[in-house]
Amino acid sequence: MPRTRTWSGRLALTLVLALLVAACGGGGASTTTAGSESTEAPPATEAETPDTTAAPDTTSGGEATGEGFRIGYSNGGGVGNGFREEQVCTAQAEALASGQVTELITIHRNTDAAGQLSDIRDLIAAGVDAIVFNPNDPEALNPALEEAAAAGIVTVSVDAYVTHEGTYNLYNNQVQYAYLGAKWLFEQLGGEGVVYYMRGLAGHPADSDRHIGFQQALEEYPNIEVVPSIDGVHTGWDPATTTQLINDFIASGQYEGIDGIWTSGMDSQVVDAIADAGLDFVPIVGADLGAFVQQLLDEENYPGLVGAAVTNTAAVGGAGVNLALKLLNGETVETAEDASQPNTVLLDPVLADNVSDEGLATLESWLVDGLDPLWPLGLQIEGWTTYTPEQAIACQGPGA
Repeated sequence: MPRTRTWSGRLALTLVLALLVAACGGGGASTTTAGSESTEAPPATEAETPDTTAAPDTTSGGEATGEGFRIGYSNGGGVGNGFREEQVCTAQAEALASGQVTELITIHRNTDAAGQLSDIRDLIAAGVDAIVFNPNDPEALNPALEEAAAAGIVTVSVDAYVTHEGTYNLYNNQVQYAYLGAKWLFEQLGGEGVVYYMRGLAGHPADSDRHIGFQQALEEYPNIEVVPSIDGVHTGWDPATTTQLINDFIASGQYEGIDGIWTSGMDSQVVDAIADAGLDFVPIVGADLGAFVQQLLDEENYPGLVGAAVTNTAAVGGAGVNLALKLLNGETVETAEDASQPNTVLLDPVLADNVSDEGLATLESWLVDGLDPLWPLGLQIEGWTTYTPEQAIACQGPGA
């Protein structure tokens, strides 16, 4: 039977948000101008096994004013990271393209789970109709999410899940993301060899899920050795940290003892460091970031580079706004029956390599002119975003 949840009794909040929040383009956000009509992007799919779930009832205090909805957006880390910057910009673009949002209050800063808990409470105090957020922790935000539910505010977690029962989750299948890339890499090595394991942000749900997927692939290839340890090394999804880690690894002489590298989306920095050191490439797995995909296709400047990119669309930001609007409007939302958490929309990743004709054609099809090279190429999600790639790149929200 479909699960039905009712949201009611929105409180008439009169508190004013005292915190000055950063909109996209501020707080470290990258803003560029669209320079092409190209609209190709990596595919992202909905949950394979959907379950029809009734959307919240917003008739009791949850309706927008005559001018539209007000939505809060919280991103608690990765400022300057291309994935996070694009994610915030797609949220801005979807809010604008929907024509239903009068204001998107964005808090985009590097903080911990306690700081994000405070940010969400600030958005509750601002009296928004919905809160979309990228969670720093699967459970630590639950007290604020429960307060939002009590106030009749719709909550949507993107990029990773939270365990709060009333919150909807919309995210890329991170277990599958890691499994696909690791399996491809291990097969490239003939099932044996040494792999440098570079992870993301310690404690983030997506990093934890990717670790599960990596370990699943590792179980199938017991002759693969992982360095520096089975737990890998965390880059924090930070380009500067990644560059320092790979340069130190090369300088220590350890690079010459490995056969492959698995990265958690910090990839082009690794490729450039190896090239700058004048060393031969080992097979590398990364994400669908523009710079990495360009490297995989650039045989002249990166001779001998073999690699694969796995899609991890940052358009979950825009899709989260779209989902929040569906819920506010009382629409039915299809959720995955086999997800680890309830009320989950799961997006499936795709892998493309540069060693097959099909993979090369797919990588070529993903390219988007005018995009920041550190942004993922998946600017849209079919059925979940309505903006154009140019609107995402422009990074402008309602009232801009």
